[in-house]
Amino acid sequence: MEEIQYPIRINKYLALKKICTRKEADVLITQKKVKINDALAVLGDKVKENDNVSVSNFKKDLIYLAFNKPKGVITHSPQKGETEIKKIIKTNQQVFPVGRLDKDSSGLIILTNDGRITDRMLNPKYKHEKEYIVKVSSPIDNHFIKRMADGIKLDDGYVTKKCVVRKTSNNSFSIILTEGKNRQIRRMCARLNHGIVDLKRVRILNIELGTLVQGEFRDIKGKELESFLSLVGL
Repeated sequence: MEEIQYPIRINKYLALKKICTRKEADVLITQKKVKINDALAVLGDKVKENDNVSVSNFKKDLIYLAFNKPKGVITHSPQKGETEIKKIIKTNQQVFPVGRLDKDSSGLIILTNDGRITDRMLNPKYKHEKEYIVKVSSPIDNHFIKRMADGIKLDDGYVTKKCVVRKTSNNSFSIILTEGKNRQIRRMCARLNHGIVDLKRVRILNIELGTLVQGEFRDIKGKELESFLSLVGL
């Protein structure tokens, strides 16, 4: 997702926040449904970093999908020759991926058109769980599991938060993170001299990958959706 540079035009702000498109924002503004700090916005208004922006009486069909991203597919900002999710997902629905999953990793990513959940999902202050299954190139022992669980000092000096790690075979483990530093698991393993053979995300909060085939998606609905929205505070 493009980083917001303040001050920013109100229609672009709402678009980057995934609340609506720029055209939809312009319509909402002319309909007097957008406020900046409790004052009605007008076309061309700019939003500053500490401004409070609200939109009233705007409804659209909200879509939530669980997608199994294959290896080699990019979630955001593909470079020349790379394939991004929207090029392979077989739906006409306008959705975007929430967060990232490394090109070399596979597994669960949530797609939606509900911009409200972006910050609630990605801001580390909420400490949402994400679970991964990891296969490494050499055997692991209890010392490795304890080091991973207690926190690893990464190459940039950052110390990862304590997490839940469980050995699942001679050279694989599951790990539950509540933070999402860039390529975090790969960097953690590298500090312990273990290369990663396979990395798959299998759960985000209560949403599980299950038997979903790579490259396919399913609707998140019913009680599963109710629980998910409750967990993100909606």
